[in-house]
Amino acid sequence: MPKAEIKNLKKAAERIIKAVKNGERIIIYGDSDLDGVSSVIILKETLSNIGSKNHIIYFPDREEEGYGLNNDALAALEKNSPALFITLDCGISNIKEVDVANKMGFEVIIIDHHEPLNKYPKASIIVDPKQKGDKYPFKGFANVGLVYRLAEKIFKDNIPEPIRKSFLQLVAMATIADMMPREDENENMIIEGIGYIEESWRPGIQSLFGLGDFKNLNLAEKINKVNSLMNIRNIENGLPASYRILVESDRKKADKLAEVLVQMGYEKRRKIKEIIREIENRSLIKEDNIIFEGDESWELILLGVAAAVVSKNTGKPVFLYRKYEENCQGSVRAPDGYNTVEAMKTCDNFLLTYGGHPRASGFKVKNEDLDKFRQCLINYFKENI
Repeated sequence: MPKAEIKNLKKAAERIIKAVKNGERIIIYGDSDLDGVSSVIILKETLSNIGSKNHIIYFPDREEEGYGLNNDALAALEKNSPALFITLDCGISNIKEVDVANKMGFEVIIIDHHEPLNKYPKASIIVDPKQKGDKYPFKGFANVGLVYRLAEKIFKDNIPEPIRKSFLQLVAMATIADMMPREDENENMIIEGIGYIEESWRPGIQSLFGLGDFKNLNLAEKINKVNSLMNIRNIENGLPASYRILVESDRKKADKLAEVLVQMGYEKRRKIKEIIREIENRSLIKEDNIIFEGDESWELILLGVAAAVVSKNTGKPVFLYRKYEENCQGSVRAPDGYNTVEAMKTCDNFLLTYGGHPRASGFKVKNEDLDKFRQCLINYFKENI
């Protein structure tokens, strides 16, 4: 009996190869966390190596545009239609936005590892091991692991060895950063990728792992510190710092950016501590079965870490949000045994967008529906935990 394959992976690889051969424009649209950034780098370098000269990269700014495919980004990219539009580490929850992209003349391929919602986007091809009908036995990939498997298909299982090693370094770092299970194929890729990090040819990796602050740390500790630095909001020309440093070819420039990130890291930790302290003070007077808090001043990129700490300290699902003029955007973290995506599925009539993993997810809600959403979540967890 033939071994099961990840559903649509081969189909996506063949469509991408065809697009490159035909000189079609390709848009690589990736989330701005390390998993999304590493996914973009692997696909971009794969395309370049098979001869693509007509690809565009776009990262949505979570603070300004929100998570995933969004209308502001599509409006900015519409001038590039028609094109093959590939979403990485996002897209599976963007039902309405994919419809808009289709109407603009884009052909959408989704490469995502998040939980599908009640409906699927009308994309040309969807690669997500968690989608219905996917019989591949391992479901726990980070998105970067999926894109690495896609690269193998595009290279027809003949990736040049230096490229393969450089890709696996990114797979290892991003899979650890995204807190995916260290088992099965993930563990194999992590172990091999870690083994190549200290001999990396990427100047950015050399700079990050050579930082003086990390001198007395072992490699595992360095990886965790580096991953934290890569999650700092520092954007130039639409490109997050993690992307810029990982593709930088000049060691001196990489060294300068690494030092900037170290200094920003101190400030990041200070702000996160302030957010956690404020949440703890507010929670003292509440006895809800969830923690649901927000503020206009909180930076969205800090809320995932803050929510993780508060969830660990309280044993409760934590929903934190930044409040904007009309909407709120939030990050969610929960202890083992909670499924925040399933919870939000029951409240989706109050939500603009949502999605993610059972224990780590996100949402966008109108300000006017905020209290209804909170009460819906409280009711759900009363009945399901």
